[in-house]
Amino acid sequence: MHLFVSFILRAIAVFTKDAVLFADETMDHCLMSTVACKAAVAFFQFSILANFFWLLIEGIYLQTLLLLTFVSDKQYVWWFIFAGWGAPTLVISAWVLTRIHHQNTGCWDDDENGLVLWIIKGPILLTVLINFIIFINVIRILVHKLKSQEGGGSHSSHFLRLAKSTLLLIPLFGVHYIVFAFFPESTGLEARLYIELGLGSFQGFVVALLYCFSNAEVQSELKKQLCKWQYQGYFNFTHKHRTLSRENSPVNYVTQLSLLEKNSPKRKISAYHNGLTSV
Repeated sequence: MHLFVSFILRAIAVFTKDAVLFADETMDHCLMSTVACKAAVAFFQFSILANFFWLLIEGIYLQTLLLLTFVSDKQYVWWFIFAGWGAPTLVISAWVLTRIHHQNTGCWDDDENGLVLWIIKGPILLTVLINFIIFINVIRILVHKLKSQEGGGSHSSHFLRLAKSTLLLIPLFGVHYIVFAFFPESTGLEARLYIELGLGSFQGFVVALLYCFSNAEVQSELKKQLCKWQYQGYFNFTHKHRTLSRENSPVNYVTQLSLLEKNSPKRKISAYHNGLTSV
């Protein structure tokens, strides 16, 4: 859930930054230096950091499940949440303070140098490297488990299962970021731009599709909810139809006429005269 929230924040941050920086087309955004544009860029950097850290937390969590089978999820969940959101908060706070005191130029979206650059880039590269190591270790564990099950199927079927597991883990761990992670910024700039933007833009969708909507438990819950909505709609329609039928039924019409006759003024007057006559 937190990983999906980080993907959502990352997408929102991109649109927010562009909306603030390019709101006025007649003005060069490089010359802007407002609090709003700086806050938008800071939020964008925080969302990027949070997404990378939650990819790392997801990798650590998966490896923990593979290595420690009998560990309860609740035992580590608060530590994961604290690290996933706390670490990006600390990093972005240090980046904002450094920007204010040492490189407070423009909207903070210009090219950074030295310490300011590595405050953001350093933790991102560290998370990519650690996640890649975890990815290799998880594949090693899967290979070991498949080898122990070789008696239960053919070698080709085990290879296909391993290949499928590897391909499924690549978007979850963000392994594609390792391709250009440790190259200089100027290396293969055009190819890097298309690959990182293309894969990065669809990463959240692919992860949601593979690990959420393709999951049998999720599909079962969605079907239950859909059946529940259909049942409630049918029940409300039937109840409304029965209510209208009762109101328009002949028996109900006769009952309403009898009530009107009982409460009519003429009937009350005749009853009063009959009472006087008897007296």
